[in-house]
Amino acid sequence: MMRAVDPSVVAAADRLGHGSVSRRRLLAGTGLMSASLAAAGLLSACSQDEPIADAIGNFPKTPNWKFVFINHVTTNPFFTPAQYGAEDACKLLGCSFQWTGSANSVVAEMVNATNTAISGKADGLALAVVDKTAFRAPVDQALDAGIPVVSYNADGARDDVGTNRLAYVGQGLYESGYALGQRALTQVQSGEVVGFIATPGQLNIQPRIDGAQQAFTDAGGGVTFTAVATNADVTKGLSIIDAYAQGHPNLAGMLAVDAGSTQSIGQTVKKYDMRGKGLKVAGGFDLIPETLAAIKAGDLDYTIDQQPYLQGFLPVLYLYLYKVTGGLISPPQTNTGLLFVTKDNVTQYQTTQTRYEGSATDVKLVERSGPIAHE
Repeated sequence: MMRAVDPSVVAAADRLGHGSVSRRRLLAGTGLMSASLAAAGLLSACSQDEPIADAIGNFPKTPNWKFVFINHVTTNPFFTPAQYGAEDACKLLGCSFQWTGSANSVVAEMVNATNTAISGKADGLALAVVDKTAFRAPVDQALDAGIPVVSYNADGARDDVGTNRLAYVGQGLYESGYALGQRALTQVQSGEVVGFIATPGQLNIQPRIDGAQQAFTDAGGGVTFTAVATNADVTKGLSIIDAYAQGHPNLAGMLAVDAGSTQSIGQTVKKYDMRGKGLKVAGGFDLIPETLAAIKAGDLDYTIDQQPYLQGFLPVLYLYLYKVTGGLISPPQTNTGLLFVTKDNVTQYQTTQTRYEGSATDVKLVERSGPIAHE
C-alpha cells in the first residue's frame, strides 16, 4: 500500500537530484514518513552514494560537500538572511548546508550539535562561538579530523577567541559597540545614558556593551553610562525597558546592543514621548521592521547593520575554497561591516524587499542609480 511521504522528505530528496539512486531509495524504500527523519535520511543517502557535484565555472567536479552551521538562536529572524546567504553560496558552488544548534542559546546544545556534525563527517563547520571555553575541544577535534572550521557572528571574547578556528566572519563586535557610543557622543555630552543588553556575558553581544562603555569612559566629561540587562524574550525585555524609562524620567540617552532591546527602545520612546522630555539620543543594532519604522518616525536616531547575509554566504565560500584547493587558500579574517542606518537612508531598507536583508524570499536584481556616497 502506497504511503504518503512527508513534504520535508521530498524536499530533502530533491536535493539529491531527480536521477539519483538515493532519491528513489529515500522516497520509495526507506519508509521515512516524518519530517524529523528527513535530514537523517538525506545524510544517509548522500554517504551511501557519495554523489559528485557538477563542475561549476572553472572549478573541478567535487564531492557533494556539506557544511554545517552551528547557531545559538536557530529560529531567530535575524539569521534569515544569513541562511539565504548560505543557500545562495551553495547553489553557486554545488554544495549543501545544514542549519542547527540551539534555539535558546543553550551552549550545551550547541556543543552537542557540533559533536554530531563531527561524528557525521561534515565537510566543514561554521560555528557561532558564544562561549570562550566550551567549543575549544570540539573545534580541535574537528581540525584533528581534517574538518575545516570557521567562526561566524560571534568569536569568543576580545582577549580570548576561545577556539583554534581558521578565521572569523562577522562584525567586529567590540568595535561596533565602541562606534555605537561614539555616535551617541555627537548628540549627548552630559547626563545619564543607559545601555540595554538582552543576555549579559553572551559573547555575541557582551563585547558591544563593553565597547560602548569604553567609548564613554574615553570621552570623559559628564556622561554617566549604565548597563542594564533585559531579556532574550522580547516581551519581557520590553517590560524591563518600559519600567526603567518610567523610573528614570531624565534620561539623556538610550542605547541597546541587540535587536530585541533596540526595537523596545523605539517603542518606549514613542509611548512616553521621551523626545519631548529631554532624551537626546536613542540607537542600537539590526534591521527588524519595528526598528526601521522607529527610525523613520524619529523615535530612534540610528541602528547598525552588520550584514548577516554575508555571515552565511562567506563561510560557505571560504570552506569551499579551502576544500577545493586542498587547504592552500586558507579563510581570511573578515569584518562584515559597520553601517549606520539613519533617517537619511532608512527608506531604502523599508521599500526594498530582498532576501539579502531577509525581507523577501524571491531571487531578483535590485536596481540602483545615481552617485555612490563617499567622503
